[in-house]
Amino acid sequence: MTDPGASAERTRMAWRRTGLSATAVGLLAARPAFHPDAGVAAWLIAALAMTAWATLIGVAYRRAIGLGKAPPRPARRAIPVYALVTVVLAVLGGLVVML
Repeated sequence: MTDPGASAERTRMAWRRTGLSATAVGLLAARPAFHPDAGVAAWLIAALAMTAWATLIGVAYRRAIGLGKAPPRPARRAIPVYALVTVVLAVLGGLVVML
């Protein structure tokens, strides 16, 4: 016999791990803005990275609440938004490396 709550719990933990990874990426993307001779581009990248991070954490939090319901609510908009924010963070990470 399977436990239907275990699947939701594993998914909730996966969302939290992804949020933790996004925190590390967001902080690394914002790091160049704190260099003494950082330009406007570094500040814009840092601001975008922190905005993307806050969006990602907000979506993950809402999804975790949805998974806590019985039965868990389906993720209609959360997954496409999460994918878009992940792509934005990847592009910002590329810009940090190139600048």
